[in-house]
Amino acid sequence: MTTVSSHEGTVEAAEAATVHVALFVTCLVDLWRPSVGFAAVKLLEDAGCRVSVPAAQTCCAQPAYNSGDRKNAVAIAGNVIAAFEGFDYVVAPSGSCAGMIKCHYPGLFADDPDMLVRAEELAARTWELISFLTDVMKLDKVAARFEGAVTYHDGCSGLREMGIKQQPRKLLRSVAGLELKELPDAEICCGFGGTFCVKYPGISNAMVEDKVSDIEATGAGTVLAGDLGCLLNIAGKLQRNDSPARVRHIAEVLAGMAGGPAIGEPSGGG
Repeated sequence: MTTVSSHEGTVEAAEAATVHVALFVTCLVDLWRPSVGFAAVKLLEDAGCRVSVPAAQTCCAQPAYNSGDRKNAVAIAGNVIAAFEGFDYVVAPSGSCAGMIKCHYPGLFADDPDMLVRAEELAARTWELISFLTDVMKLDKVAARFEGAVTYHDGCSGLREMGIKQQPRKLLRSVAGLELKELPDAEICCGFGGTFCVKYPGISNAMVEDKVSDIEATGAGTVLAGDLGCLLNIAGKLQRNDSPARVRHIAEVLAGMAGGPAIGEPSGGG
């Protein structure tokens, strides 16, 4: 297994760390926003973890599962279980992917006793990134700076399956220069919902329209969340509405890695 170092001077600290974390990168982070993965590694290493990124990892099986494709969901989940055995914890910068593994994998293998044991064992070790930092590593502040007002959207799976509510707000309040403005109806879905937005585009569009209206009402220049699916959906609607609000993953801000283009902006943009 390979130890991934995100910044100079962390190799020795990583070797000395006693907590060995496997990063579940997620498909959207890998394909759309790799900077979130690097930010997650930095946060974990700064918290004292040794971080590995298993090369054999794949999708968490959530799209297949949500579409009723149980056969492929079971096959994909089996690959994930094998790829992440042997680590102290599995951490994902996504409440929905972490929720899939933690809450739904055991049910996929209810009729396979051997795999059920392995699925339950993996579920017990799986955490969403921000919750892991605060609830397991007992992190209560970060050494980051971000100038300006931000608001925070609670993703459905992180909130309802993983119990993530105050953890991100706790760490955001420790960021120098950052002003947190609470989002009206922060707990209401943004309309993404994975395959929901494909099956019911009209309903999805109406939901994200309400969400961006609430975001703009805060006056915050940046909206944050812990799930890239939500963020891509919100960013797309904000841009179609010609809104000046920018969109970022919370890990980028907490890691002090929010200097590049926001989500949806051209790579050469500011």
